Amino acid sequence: MIKGKDIGLRALEREDLVLLRNWRNITSFRKNFREFRELNLVNQENWFARVNASPNDFMFMIERLDDKEPLGACGLLYTNWIIRSADFSFYIGHEEAYIDKQGYAKEAAHLLIDYGFNNLNLNKIWMELYEFDKAKLDFFQNDFAFKTDGKLRDNCFEDGRYWDSFIISLTRNDAKK
Repeated sequence: MIKGKDIGLRALEREDLVLLRNWRNITSFRKNFREFRELNLVNQENWFARVNASPNDFMFMIERLDDKEPLGACGLLYTNWIIRSADFSFYIGHEEAYIDKQGYAKEAAHLLIDYGFNNLNLNKIWMELYEFDKAKLDFFQNDFAFKTDGKLRDNCFEDGRYWDSFIISLTRNDAKK
């Protein structure tokens, strides 16, 4: 387990899959994910098997240390060992918070970023976010100084229209500033 002050990041277990599926199927969350369809347990089990078999994917359950309450999920995925980059996956599912105000999201993101740079020796942590995902765009750009690498025009269809998506990233050098 990767421990912080109030929360920890632990490896996902098969027993977490129902909770993860339920969080992923929250309508207000699902529109923000590249996998936009309603997931069933078979989808979740297939994803779990793929992630567990991959040497390039690192997924964690975010949990409170004092009572082991699951709060969300996060991970570094599609790790490219040549350019030392990984896709950042992150949300707080507890009480449908997405990005919470209690500080769990901030502590969990700090822990995962630190793990990526200082344990996996990554140089860049990136993510693709849709322009309507203001909560994550604001959170990662304002609280962690992620920079916009690029914009993919009309890259998502939601609520009857096309939306842009942004590739944002944090490099090892950015994190040291």
